[in-house]
Amino acid sequence: MIYHECITTESLSTQAYEAIRRKIVRLELAPGDVLREETLQAELGIGRTPIREALQRLSRDQFVTVIPRRGMFVSSIDLDDLPLLYETRALMEPYAARLAATRGTADHWDEMTDVIERSLRAGIPPEDLLAVDRRCHEIIWHAAGNRFLTDTLDMLYAQSDRVWHMYLADVADTRHAVDEHIEILDALRDGDPDHSADLVEAHVRSFDDQVRAAVTTRLAG
Repeated sequence: MIYHECITTESLSTQAYEAIRRKIVRLELAPGDVLREETLQAELGIGRTPIREALQRLSRDQFVTVIPRRGMFVSSIDLDDLPLLYETRALMEPYAARLAATRGTADHWDEMTDVIERSLRAGIPPEDLLAVDRRCHEIIWHAAGNRFLTDTLDMLYAQSDRVWHMYLADVADTRHAVDEHIEILDALRDGDPDHSADLVEAHVRSFDDQVRAAVTTRLAG
């Protein structure tokens, strides 16, 4: 019974974490917003303990800032941290691709093919194309077969996703980002770790270039 309760609490904590993080990433909870446990409990229909555990995890992942005697707030996006985010992803994403090229199966690449093909129809909004990009990354992480790497990359991608919503939603070429996955998929299916890693590194660099351009434009305006 105790074991079952632990599993249930952990599952609810994960649900709360993902739901609150999604709100932060999509700017439904904006930088500086106050986070109140009671409000989140009512909105998500989840109890106090899972909400509290989720907020603690979000604090560790730097989505939430805890200020003693003042409360919890949605963390700001520090522009000085963007190069650090890029250099970390530029190191870890290609490594995951290298592992995926040697460990991935036909099932992984068939799923990635289906995801990309569903995105090729005209008129798909940028938000949905970004979801396609994320799913392609998730498949690569899963194929890499390292859950510690996956957990870290998931957090880093979410931070990048948040930057996209804040700076790039109106200017980023999201279609091009998805199209890059076609060439990445070919390299992965061929089992070529070096080429896969190079393509993924270029993909991450392209995102960083767009961020820098968007931030420059925003500051100049």
